[in-house]
Amino acid sequence: MGITKRNGFAINAPPNGTYAHIVGWGMAVPETVLTNDDLAAIVETNDEWIMSRTGIRERRIASERETSATLGLKAAQRALEVADILPTELDLIIVATSTPEHIFPSTASLIQASLGASKAGAFDLSAACSGFVYAVDMAAQSIRARGIQTALVIGTETMSRVLDWQDRGTCILFGDGAGAVVLKGSAGAGGVLSAVLRSDGTGGDLLGIPTVGSLDMDGAETFTNGHQMHKMYMNGGEVFKFATQVIGESVQQALHKAGLTLNDVSLIVPHQANARIIQAAARSLKIDVSKFMCNLDRYGNTSAASIPIALCEALEQGRIHDVDVVVFVGFGGGLTWASMVVQWGAPEPEERPNRFNRQRRQISYTLARWRARLVRLSRQINEMIARSRPQRGRMKRLRSKVDRFDLD
Repeated sequence: MGITKRNGFAINAPPNGTYAHIVGWGMAVPETVLTNDDLAAIVETNDEWIMSRTGIRERRIASERETSATLGLKAAQRALEVADILPTELDLIIVATSTPEHIFPSTASLIQASLGASKAGAFDLSAACSGFVYAVDMAAQSIRARGIQTALVIGTETMSRVLDWQDRGTCILFGDGAGAVVLKGSAGAGGVLSAVLRSDGTGGDLLGIPTVGSLDMDGAETFTNGHQMHKMYMNGGEVFKFATQVIGESVQQALHKAGLTLNDVSLIVPHQANARIIQAAARSLKIDVSKFMCNLDRYGNTSAASIPIALCEALEQGRIHDVDVVVFVGFGGGLTWASMVVQWGAPEPEERPNRFNRQRRQISYTLARWRARLVRLSRQINEMIARSRPQRGRMKRLRSKVDRFDLD
Protein backbone atom coordinates (compact mmCIF):
# COMPACT_ATOMS: atom_id res chain seq x y z
CA MET A 1 0.00 0.00 0.00
CA GLY A 2 1.12 3.54 -0.72
CA ILE A 3 0.65 6.56 1.54
CA THR A 4 -1.57 9.51 0.67
CA LYS A 5 -2.62 12.58 2.64
CA ARG A 6 -6.06 14.00 3.44
CA ASN A 7 -6.33 17.12 5.59
CA GLY A 8 -3.09 16.31 7.36
CA PHE A 9 -3.83 12.62 7.93
CA ALA A 10 -1.51 10.02 6.40
CA ILE A 11 -3.72 7.33 4.88
CA ASN A 12 -2.76 3.89 3.61
CA ALA A 13 -3.82 3.94 -0.02
CA PRO A 14 -5.35 0.78 -1.56
CA PRO A 15 -3.16 -0.76 -4.29
CA ASN A 16 -5.61 0.24 -7.04
CA GLY A 17 -6.37 3.68 -5.58
CA THR A 18 -10.07 3.09 -4.87
CA TYR A 19 -11.49 4.06 -1.47
CA ALA A 20 -14.85 3.00 0.01
CA HIS A 21 -16.76 5.99 1.40
CA ILE A 22 -19.97 6.08 3.43
CA VAL A 23 -22.18 8.42 1.40
CA GLY A 24 -25.65 7.71 2.84
CA TRP A 25 -27.22 6.64 6.13
CA GLY A 26 -30.65 6.05 7.58
CA MET A 27 -32.46 4.42 10.50
CA ALA A 28 -35.91 3.11 11.36
CA VAL A 29 -37.37 2.11 14.72
CA PRO A 30 -40.87 0.94 15.67
CA GLU A 31 -43.28 3.46 17.20
CA THR A 32 -44.14 1.27 20.21
CA VAL A 33 -42.07 2.17 23.28
CA LEU A 34 -41.61 -0.32 26.13
CA THR A 35 -40.38 1.40 29.29
CA ASN A 36 -38.81 -0.14 32.36
CA ASP A 37 -42.04 0.46 34.24
CA ASP A 38 -43.91 -1.45 31.54
CA LEU A 39 -41.49 -4.35 31.99
CA ALA A 40 -42.11 -4.34 35.72
CA ALA A 41 -45.65 -5.46 34.96
CA ILE A 42 -44.34 -8.45 32.99
CA VAL A 43 -41.37 -9.68 34.99
CA GLU A 44 -39.96 -9.12 38.47
CA THR A 45 -37.91 -5.96 38.03
CA ASN A 46 -38.09 -2.17 38.36
CA ASP A 47 -36.73 0.96 36.71
CA GLU A 48 -33.99 1.56 39.29
CA TRP A 49 -32.71 -2.02 39.04
CA ILE A 50 -32.51 -1.92 35.23
CA MET A 51 -31.00 1.57 35.01
CA SER A 52 -28.30 0.88 37.60
CA ARG A 53 -27.17 -2.32 35.86
CA THR A 54 -27.63 -1.47 32.18
CA GLY A 55 -28.31 2.25 31.61
CA ILE A 56 -31.49 1.40 29.66
CA ARG A 57 -34.72 3.35 30.24
CA GLU A 58 -36.80 2.16 27.29
CA ARG A 59 -36.67 0.21 24.05
CA ARG A 60 -38.73 -0.04 20.82
CA ILE A 61 -40.87 -3.10 20.09
CA ALA A 62 -42.01 -4.14 16.60
CA SER A 63 -45.71 -4.39 15.86
CA GLU A 64 -47.29 -7.52 14.39
CA ARG A 65 -46.83 -6.14 10.86
CA GLU A 66 -43.22 -5.06 11.36
CA THR A 67 -40.34 -7.43 10.62
CA SER A 68 -36.59 -7.25 10.18
CA ALA A 69 -37.25 -6.85 6.45
CA THR A 70 -39.78 -4.00 6.76
CA LEU A 71 -37.64 -2.08 9.25
CA GLY A 72 -34.53 -2.69 7.14
CA LEU A 73 -36.35 -1.48 4.02
CA LYS A 74 -37.29 1.83 5.67
CA ALA A 75 -33.72 2.39 6.86
CA ALA A 76 -32.40 1.53 3.39
CA GLN A 77 -34.76 3.97 1.67
CA ARG A 78 -33.62 6.76 3.98
CA ALA A 79 -29.96 5.92 3.32
CA LEU A 80 -30.55 6.01 -0.45
CA GLU A 81 -32.24 9.40 0.01
CA VAL A 82 -29.19 10.84 1.80
CA ALA A 83 -26.85 9.34 -0.80
CA ASP A 84 -29.20 10.53 -3.58
CA ILE A 85 -28.75 7.39 -5.64
CA LEU A 86 -31.23 5.10 -7.35
CA PRO A 87 -31.85 1.48 -6.31
CA THR A 88 -30.69 0.38 -9.76
CA GLU A 89 -27.24 1.83 -9.00
CA LEU A 90 -26.69 -0.70 -6.20
CA ASP A 91 -24.35 -3.60 -6.95
CA LEU A 92 -24.60 -5.39 -3.61
CA ILE A 93 -26.91 -5.53 -0.57
CA ILE A 94 -25.72 -7.11 2.69
CA VAL A 95 -28.03 -7.48 5.66
CA ALA A 96 -26.53 -8.19 9.08
CA THR A 97 -29.18 -9.81 11.27
CA SER A 98 -29.75 -12.48 13.89
CA THR A 99 -33.52 -12.34 13.45
CA PRO A 100 -34.27 -12.91 9.75
CA GLU A 101 -37.81 -13.51 8.53
CA HIS A 102 -36.72 -16.87 7.10
CA ILE A 103 -33.67 -19.11 7.10
CA PHE A 104 -34.05 -18.54 3.37
CA PRO A 105 -34.89 -16.53 1.33
CA SER A 106 -32.52 -14.01 2.84
CA THR A 107 -33.83 -10.81 4.34
CA ALA A 108 -31.46 -9.02 1.95
CA SER A 109 -33.26 -10.57 -1.03
CA LEU A 110 -36.64 -9.45 0.31
CA ILE A 111 -35.34 -5.90 0.69
CA GLN A 112 -33.69 -6.01 -2.74
CA ALA A 113 -37.02 -6.88 -4.34
CA SER A 114 -38.89 -4.14 -2.43
CA LEU A 115 -36.34 -1.51 -3.46
CA GLY A 116 -36.36 -2.54 -7.10
CA ALA A 117 -32.57 -2.95 -6.96
CA SER A 118 -32.58 -5.13 -10.05
CA LYS A 119 -28.79 -5.15 -10.56
CA ALA A 120 -27.79 -6.00 -6.98
CA GLY A 121 -26.68 -9.26 -5.45
CA ALA A 122 -28.04 -9.79 -1.94
CA PHE A 123 -27.22 -11.95 1.06
CA ASP A 124 -27.53 -12.08 4.86
CA LEU A 125 -24.54 -12.10 7.20
CA SER A 126 -24.71 -13.66 10.66
CA ALA A 127 -22.23 -12.36 13.20
CA ALA A 128 -24.70 -11.27 15.90
CA CYS A 129 -23.98 -7.85 17.41
CA SER A 130 -20.70 -7.56 15.44
CA GLY A 131 -22.54 -8.19 12.18
CA PHE A 132 -22.77 -4.60 10.96
CA VAL A 133 -19.00 -4.02 11.17
CA TYR A 134 -18.38 -7.37 9.47
CA ALA A 135 -20.82 -6.45 6.69
CA VAL A 136 -19.38 -2.97 6.11
CA ASP A 137 -15.92 -4.51 5.81
CA MET A 138 -17.17 -7.08 3.28
CA ALA A 139 -18.69 -4.30 1.18
CA ALA A 140 -15.64 -2.05 1.49
CA GLN A 141 -13.29 -4.86 0.46
CA SER A 142 -15.39 -5.52 -2.65
CA ILE A 143 -15.34 -1.83 -3.55
CA ARG A 144 -11.58 -1.49 -3.01
CA ALA A 145 -11.01 -4.56 -5.17
CA ARG A 146 -13.16 -2.87 -7.84
CA GLY A 147 -15.52 -5.82 -7.94
CA ILE A 148 -18.40 -3.42 -7.28
CA GLN A 149 -18.95 0.32 -7.15
CA THR A 150 -21.90 0.85 -4.77
CA ALA A 151 -23.16 -1.22 -1.82
CA LEU A 152 -25.97 -1.02 0.71
CA VAL A 153 -25.30 -2.43 4.19
CA ILE A 154 -28.16 -2.86 6.66
CA GLY A 155 -28.24 -3.93 10.29
CA THR A 156 -31.78 -4.89 11.25
CA GLU A 157 -33.29 -6.81 14.15
CA THR A 158 -36.59 -7.77 15.78
CA MET A 159 -35.07 -9.11 18.98
CA SER A 160 -38.44 -8.99 20.76
CA ARG A 161 -39.47 -12.06 18.72
CA VAL A 162 -36.72 -14.25 20.23
CA LEU A 163 -36.93 -13.16 23.87
CA ASP A 164 -38.19 -15.22 26.77
CA TRP A 165 -40.28 -12.57 28.50
CA GLN A 166 -39.99 -14.40 31.81
CA ASP A 167 -36.18 -14.20 31.78
CA ARG A 168 -35.30 -10.83 33.26
CA GLY A 169 -31.64 -11.41 32.43
CA THR A 170 -32.37 -10.94 28.73
CA CYS A 171 -35.82 -9.42 28.20
CA ILE A 172 -34.83 -6.13 29.84
CA LEU A 173 -31.88 -5.61 27.49
CA PHE A 174 -33.08 -5.88 23.92
CA GLY A 175 -35.13 -3.85 21.47
CA ASP A 176 -35.98 -3.67 17.77
CA GLY A 177 -34.76 -1.38 14.98
CA ALA A 178 -32.70 -0.98 11.83
CA GLY A 179 -29.92 1.18 10.43
CA ALA A 180 -28.31 1.32 7.01
CA VAL A 181 -25.40 2.89 5.16
CA VAL A 182 -24.54 3.28 1.47
CA LEU A 183 -20.89 2.83 0.47
CA LYS A 184 -19.48 4.05 -2.81
CA GLY A 185 -16.09 3.77 -4.45
CA SER A 186 -14.00 6.87 -5.15
CA ALA A 187 -10.45 7.89 -5.94
CA GLY A 188 -10.70 10.46 -3.14
CA ALA A 189 -8.77 9.43 -0.04
CA GLY A 190 -10.62 8.46 3.15
CA GLY A 191 -13.64 6.32 3.93
CA VAL A 192 -13.09 2.89 5.47
CA LEU A 193 -9.41 2.84 6.44
CA SER A 194 -9.09 -0.44 8.35
CA ALA A 195 -10.97 -3.22 10.07
CA VAL A 196 -10.17 -6.00 12.52
CA LEU A 197 -12.55 -8.99 12.60
CA ARG A 198 -12.22 -11.66 15.28
CA SER A 199 -14.07 -14.72 16.61
CA ASP A 200 -13.76 -17.28 19.40
CA GLY A 201 -16.23 -20.11 18.96
CA THR A 202 -15.31 -21.67 22.31
CA GLY A 203 -17.64 -19.07 23.80
CA GLY A 204 -20.53 -20.11 21.61
CA ASP A 205 -22.40 -21.56 24.57
CA LEU A 206 -22.54 -18.20 26.36
CA LEU A 207 -24.98 -16.43 24.05
CA GLY A 208 -27.21 -17.90 21.37
CA ILE A 209 -30.60 -18.69 19.85
CA PRO A 210 -31.18 -22.45 19.34
CA THR A 211 -32.93 -23.44 16.13
CA VAL A 212 -33.53 -26.46 13.93
CA GLY A 213 -30.65 -28.89 13.57
CA SER A 214 -29.20 -28.49 17.05
CA LEU A 215 -27.66 -31.66 18.53
CA ASP A 216 -29.06 -30.65 21.93
CA MET A 217 -32.68 -31.12 20.88
CA ASP A 218 -34.66 -33.03 23.48
CA GLY A 219 -38.17 -32.35 22.19
CA ALA A 220 -40.21 -30.05 19.99
CA GLU A 221 -39.62 -26.95 22.12
CA THR A 222 -36.89 -27.70 24.67
CA PHE A 223 -33.27 -28.79 24.70
CA THR A 224 -31.27 -31.04 26.99
CA ASN A 225 -29.47 -27.97 28.34
CA GLY A 226 -32.80 -26.30 29.23
CA HIS A 227 -32.78 -23.77 26.39
CA GLN A 228 -35.94 -23.08 24.41
CA MET A 229 -36.28 -23.39 20.65
CA HIS A 230 -35.94 -19.99 18.93
CA LYS A 231 -35.43 -18.18 22.27
CA MET A 232 -32.31 -16.32 23.33
CA TYR A 233 -30.17 -17.44 26.24
CA MET A 234 -27.20 -15.60 27.70
CA ASN A 235 -24.63 -15.97 30.44
CA GLY A 236 -24.60 -12.28 31.27
CA GLY A 237 -21.59 -12.28 33.60
CA GLU A 238 -19.30 -14.08 31.17
CA VAL A 239 -20.42 -11.99 28.21
CA PHE A 240 -19.76 -8.83 30.24
CA LYS A 241 -16.21 -9.97 31.03
CA PHE A 242 -15.59 -10.91 27.40
CA ALA A 243 -16.81 -7.54 26.10
CA THR A 244 -14.76 -5.45 28.52
CA GLN A 245 -11.63 -7.42 27.59
CA VAL A 246 -11.89 -7.20 23.79
CA ILE A 247 -13.14 -3.65 23.10
CA GLY A 248 -10.00 -1.72 24.01
CA GLU A 249 -7.64 -4.20 22.38
CA SER A 250 -9.74 -4.36 19.21
CA VAL A 251 -9.94 -0.57 18.84
CA GLN A 252 -6.18 -0.21 19.28
CA GLN A 253 -5.52 -2.92 16.68
CA ALA A 254 -7.75 -1.23 14.10
CA LEU A 255 -6.13 2.16 14.72
CA HIS A 256 -2.65 0.66 14.43
CA LYS A 257 -3.64 -0.97 11.16
CA ALA A 258 -4.80 2.44 9.87
CA GLY A 259 -1.60 4.15 11.04
CA LEU A 260 -3.50 6.29 13.57
CA THR A 261 -3.75 6.70 17.35
CA LEU A 262 -6.51 7.48 19.82
CA ASN A 263 -5.49 11.15 19.63
CA ASP A 264 -6.69 11.18 16.02
CA VAL A 265 -10.15 9.82 16.91
CA SER A 266 -13.11 12.20 17.10
CA LEU A 267 -15.78 9.68 18.11
CA ILE A 268 -16.17 5.99 18.95
CA VAL A 269 -19.52 4.42 18.03
CA PRO A 270 -19.74 1.18 20.02
CA HIS A 271 -22.32 -1.58 20.04
CA GLN A 272 -25.00 -0.45 22.49
CA ALA A 273 -25.13 -3.39 24.91
CA ASN A 274 -24.64 -2.01 28.40
CA ALA A 275 -23.61 1.40 29.75
CA ARG A 276 -21.18 -0.24 32.17
CA ILE A 277 -19.39 -1.96 29.27
CA ILE A 278 -18.93 1.40 27.53
CA GLN A 279 -17.63 2.96 30.75
CA ALA A 280 -15.19 0.07 31.22
CA ALA A 281 -13.97 0.48 27.63
CA ALA A 282 -13.30 4.18 28.25
CA ARG A 283 -11.25 3.31 31.33
CA SER A 284 -9.35 0.62 29.42
CA LEU A 285 -8.47 3.08 26.63
CA LYS A 286 -7.75 5.87 29.16
CA ILE A 287 -10.10 8.31 27.41
CA ASP A 288 -13.15 10.24 28.58
CA VAL A 289 -16.44 8.39 28.19
CA SER A 290 -17.82 11.45 26.35
CA LYS A 291 -15.80 10.29 23.34
CA PHE A 292 -18.23 7.37 23.00
CA MET A 293 -21.61 7.77 21.31
CA CYS A 294 -24.32 6.32 23.54
CA ASN A 295 -28.08 6.15 22.89
CA LEU A 296 -28.58 2.92 24.81
CA ASP A 297 -31.02 4.53 27.23
CA ARG A 298 -33.69 4.98 24.51
CA TYR A 299 -33.28 1.87 22.35
CA GLY A 300 -31.63 -0.83 24.44
CA ASN A 301 -29.54 -3.46 22.69
CA THR A 302 -30.65 -3.74 19.05
CA SER A 303 -27.86 -6.19 18.18
CA ALA A 304 -26.61 -5.70 14.58
CA ALA A 305 -28.73 -2.54 14.25
CA SER A 306 -27.23 -0.73 17.24
CA ILE A 307 -24.11 0.74 15.61
CA PRO A 308 -25.83 2.15 12.49
CA ILE A 309 -28.68 3.57 14.62
CA ALA A 310 -26.13 5.23 16.94
CA LEU A 311 -24.20 6.49 13.90
CA CYS A 312 -27.32 8.13 12.44
CA GLU A 313 -28.09 9.87 15.73
CA ALA A 314 -24.48 11.02 16.13
CA LEU A 315 -24.73 12.66 12.70
CA GLU A 316 -28.08 14.25 13.59
CA GLN A 317 -26.53 15.67 16.76
CA GLY A 318 -23.59 17.16 14.83
CA ARG A 319 -21.02 14.97 16.54
CA ILE A 320 -19.35 13.92 13.27
CA HIS A 321 -17.84 16.33 10.75
CA ASP A 322 -15.94 16.09 7.48
CA VAL A 323 -12.47 14.43 7.85
CA ASP A 324 -13.26 13.28 11.41
CA VAL A 325 -11.89 9.85 12.29
CA VAL A 326 -14.66 7.62 13.62
CA VAL A 327 -14.28 4.14 15.12
CA PHE A 328 -16.98 1.45 15.11
CA VAL A 329 -16.65 -1.44 17.57
CA GLY A 330 -19.01 -4.38 17.96
CA PHE A 331 -19.07 -7.57 20.05
CA GLY A 332 -21.55 -10.37 20.61
CA GLY A 333 -22.62 -13.94 20.01
CA GLY A 334 -20.21 -16.25 18.30
CA LEU A 335 -18.34 -15.06 20.21
CA THR A 336 -17.41 -12.36 17.71
CA TRP A 337 -15.93 -8.89 17.88
CA ALA A 338 -14.86 -6.31 15.32
CA SER A 339 -13.50 -2.77 15.05
CA MET A 340 -13.34 -0.40 12.09
CA VAL A 341 -11.72 2.98 11.44
CA VAL A 342 -13.48 5.38 9.07
CA GLN A 343 -12.43 8.84 7.97
CA TRP A 344 -15.67 10.69 7.44
CA GLY A 345 -16.56 12.80 4.44
CA ALA A 346 -17.35 11.77 0.90
CA PRO A 347 -15.63 13.44 -2.05
CA GLU A 348 -17.64 15.64 -4.39
CA PRO A 349 -19.68 13.59 -6.89
CA GLU A 350 -18.25 13.41 -10.39
CA GLU A 351 -21.65 14.24 -11.88
CA ARG A 352 -24.32 16.66 -10.71
CA PRO A 353 -27.26 14.83 -9.07
CA ASN A 354 -30.40 14.50 -11.13
CA ARG A 355 -33.05 16.74 -9.53
CA PHE A 356 -35.68 14.13 -10.35
CA ASN A 357 -33.93 11.31 -8.44
CA ARG A 358 -36.38 11.43 -5.53
CA GLN A 359 -39.33 10.91 -7.84
CA ARG A 360 -37.45 8.16 -9.66
CA ARG A 361 -36.79 6.35 -6.36
CA GLN A 362 -40.46 6.50 -5.45
CA ILE A 363 -41.40 5.16 -8.88
CA SER A 364 -38.89 2.34 -8.39
CA TYR A 365 -40.47 1.35 -5.07
CA THR A 366 -43.98 1.45 -6.55
CA LEU A 367 -43.00 -0.59 -9.60
CA ALA A 368 -41.24 -3.12 -7.35
CA ARG A 369 -44.43 -3.62 -5.33
CA TRP A 370 -46.57 -4.08 -8.45
CA ARG A 371 -44.00 -6.37 -10.07
CA ALA A 372 -44.01 -8.64 -7.00
CA ARG A 373 -47.80 -8.80 -7.04
CA LEU A 374 -47.99 -9.52 -10.76
CA VAL A 375 -45.30 -12.21 -10.62
CA ARG A 376 -47.08 -13.97 -7.75
CA LEU A 377 -50.47 -13.66 -9.47
CA SER A 378 -49.06 -15.05 -12.71
CA ARG A 379 -47.53 -17.97 -10.82
CA GLN A 380 -50.86 -18.72 -9.10
CA ILE A 381 -52.74 -18.64 -12.41
CA ASN A 382 -50.23 -20.98 -14.06
CA GLU A 383 -50.52 -23.40 -11.13
CA MET A 384 -54.33 -23.35 -11.41
CA ILE A 385 -54.16 -24.08 -15.15
CA ALA A 386 -51.67 -26.89 -14.59
CA ARG A 387 -53.94 -28.49 -11.98
CA SER A 388 -57.08 -28.16 -14.14
CA ARG A 389 -55.45 -29.58 -17.28
CA PRO A 390 -52.83 -32.08 -16.13
CA GLN A 391 -53.26 -34.36 -19.19
CA ARG A 392 -52.79 -31.46 -21.57
CA GLY A 393 -49.65 -30.47 -19.72
CA ARG A 394 -48.17 -33.96 -20.05
CA MET A 395 -48.99 -34.10 -23.76
CA LYS A 396 -47.40 -30.70 -24.30
CA ARG A 397 -44.18 -31.86 -22.62
CA LEU A 398 -44.18 -35.06 -24.68
CA ARG A 399 -44.59 -33.13 -27.95
CA SER A 400 -41.74 -30.84 -26.88
CA LYS A 401 -39.46 -33.85 -26.38
CA VAL A 402 -40.44 -35.24 -29.80
CA ASP A 403 -39.65 -31.91 -31.41
CA ARG A 404 -36.17 -31.87 -29.84
CA PHE A 405 -35.17 -35.28 -31.17
CA ASP A 406 -35.22 -36.56 -34.74
CA LEU A 407 -36.98 -39.91 -34.43
CA ASP A 408 -36.95 -40.73 -38.17
